[in-house]
Amino acid sequence: MRLQDIYKQYHEQVQFLSIYIREAHPVDGWWFGKGPMAWIMKLYSSRAATDVYDPQTMDERQRVAGRCQDTLQYGIPTLVDGMDDAVNKVYAGWPTRLYLVGLDGRLAYAGAKGPFGFKPAELEEAIVSYLETSELAL
Repeated sequence: MRLQDIYKQYHEQVQFLSIYIREAHPVDGWWFGKGPMAWIMKLYSSRAATDVYDPQTMDERQRVAGRCQDTLQYGIPTLVDGMDDAVNKVYAGWPTRLYLVGLDGRLAYAGAKGPFGFKPAELEEAIVSYLETSELAL
């Protein structure tokens, strides 16, 4: 199950947002652009950029987030975490993570850290369960 498929199925019932946080593998950081990791990245994540430097300003971060949104083509609106990384710190989102936040502001689902914990099928199960529970409460 792909995230795009879940979005298409449930976007009228659940608000989807993608939050772009700090760059996971910048050229000037923990870079995957050379050596064996470059090969692995191309094999498993061919759309991941390997030429991005860690943004130093909000404008730079917004440009990289826009590029990421265009490349991934989820169709999900993307917001950008501030330079203070507040969202990342609160939600432990680095490098990638899926959450379902209920209307009461409580977490209904918190996926494990990606990339291995990035499991859209688990998110879909949580959405279905949440919607069923919410409908019963009405």
